[in-house]
Amino acid sequence: MKSLFFRLFLLTFGLITIQSCGGEDPDPDPPVKTVEEIATEALTGTGSQAWGIAGGGSVLRDGVAVTDLYMEFELVLKSGSAKTYTSINNNDLFDATNTWTFSGTNFDKFMLSGVKPAAGREISFTQNNDNLTLNFTITAPGARINAVSAVAGSYTFNLLKQ
Repeated sequence: MKSLFFRLFLLTFGLITIQSCGGEDPDPDPPVKTVEEIATEALTGTGSQAWGIAGGGSVLRDGVAVTDLYMEFELVLKSGSAKTYTSINNNDLFDATNTWTFSGTNFDKFMLSGVKPAAGREISFTQNNDNLTLNFTITAPGARINAVSAVAGSYTFNLLKQ
């Protein structure tokens, strides 16, 4: 009887040991992303993302539609150690290419470097699926292009994933 009990004990203990030694989890939890990583992915996707007017985007200046001034506008944001951007059909509001950085610690605003009127301004953004909304204000000084066109105002760019 004692040896039967001992064998059952070993068999049970052995099963418990085998069950507890399952190796690596076949479905490990992905690493938790930081707020900055989430914000970067919202803007750049998996590394580079083009956003534009084509397909139904719009531009408002002080609440008035000015989309016709930015037809075929496109902003490409890239992640990486040197966050860069390019813009086309920007009506001289944005630089053609330069770098961007987050502004503040909430990671809901970024700034573009460069010399054009949108550079150096905090641009708040919201991204929802295939839509990106940018809001920023250009105040004087720095609200003129080539000392001729005044571009001061509050802008809202409603962009679509391209």
